[in-house]
Amino acid sequence: MAKLTKRQKTLKAIKEKYPNPLTAEEAFKVLKDEKTVKFDPTVEVHFRLGINPKLNDQQIRSTVNLPGGTGKDVRVAVVAKGEKLTEATEAGADVVGADDLVAKIGEGFMDFDKLVATPDAMLMLSKMGKILGPRGLMPNPKDGTVTFDIAKTIKELKAGKVSFRAEKDGGLVQMAIGKLSFDEGKLLKNLAAVVDTINKVKPASVKGTYIKAVYLSSTMGPGLKLDVAALQGLGKYLAA
Repeated sequence: MAKLTKRQKTLKAIKEKYPNPLTAEEAFKVLKDEKTVKFDPTVEVHFRLGINPKLNDQQIRSTVNLPGGTGKDVRVAVVAKGEKLTEATEAGADVVGADDLVAKIGEGFMDFDKLVATPDAMLMLSKMGKILGPRGLMPNPKDGTVTFDIAKTIKELKAGKVSFRAEKDGGLVQMAIGKLSFDEGKLLKNLAAVVDTINKVKPASVKGTYIKAVYLSSTMGPGLKLDVAALQGLGKYLAA
């Protein structure tokens, strides 16, 4: 049996220290108290849902606005035509273009985190699916990234709007909800927004337990199991 590394031993010890599901408040405190890295880790939430994503009526893909932001400077690129290019520039887009930008993407340009396109510009991106798709960057109406409302979309993306989808194998949903340096109130508000959205997008055809398990983790930190029932009380943080 292979020997555990020092980090693996540390993470194993932390998990053994907290064998029972935690409340979100407890879990955030543990992640902060047990931090072992010098950089500012990203905090992620992982859901295991009682769905079958292979069924068309149980596929989940949506977005959520994180009230506290992501802690990341989101670079937004926009593919559009005419006056929408000006609107995108004035709204703070980092990269703006039409055929010229599409050509750069085809040559490997990827200096952006989100790509937005107007509906009439999607034809220009039609051949970029193999390049953008695997990176999760292809504009999609379900993510709100195919739209004529360019200014609003850029503002939302930079403020903390994130997209998510259930993986086809196992109904797993995972997303970053901020940085560990965020104060607990901001992290709790972001998590509350995510839980609220996950509940709202529950497919009508799902029977039995919907949210089966939830874990919180940080970059190179432990994965902590949360008390699913207690999560339903997080709505109070959205009202605060």
